[in-house]
Amino acid sequence: MLEDYINNILWPSVVVAMLGLAAGLLEPFPLEYTYRLRPAKDFGASFSRRMEGVALVPTIPAEACAKIINAMALRGNVALIDRGECSFLTKTINVEVAGANAAIITEFNNESSEFDYYIEMIHDNTNRETHIPAGFLLGRNGVVIRNTLKRLKRSHALVNLPVNLTFTPPSKINHPPWLGW
Repeated sequence: MLEDYINNILWPSVVVAMLGLAAGLLEPFPLEYTYRLRPAKDFGASFSRRMEGVALVPTIPAEACAKIINAMALRGNVALIDRGECSFLTKTINVEVAGANAAIITEFNNESSEFDYYIEMIHDNTNRETHIPAGFLLGRNGVVIRNTLKRLKRSHALVNLPVNLTFTPPSKINHPPWLGW
């Protein structure tokens, strides 16, 4: 029981606190990299529960500001959501209602001045809450993930979240090559 607590709750929390949040895509092959995420600042749960080999599913509609059409595919998985149209909290609540275990929000508009930046996702000051974690993914990564899934005719990618990078030197982290590390 204690070992389960340490491995599944405590350890991922320590990793997120020390190194920031990371997700590891397992497949499809062209996306098999480690991606940094910025956790929501003041809403949602922490990424303390390890999720391994779960589907990363793009939402329909992409902005997740209305009822989620592909709720069955999201159940028990991680939602990939486009930024814009409504608050980060609204998006996260909508995918939680659809059954997602976490939300990853990304800038999909490559014309945006914030395309290459981690956005600080904050509460929208409504009397609502969500009980799942949310993180922000760089826009460039989001575009590559969505476009690759579309090109390969895949409905989802497989992801581990969070990824333990504690003893991994930065030079050994498998960063996406399009970021120019």
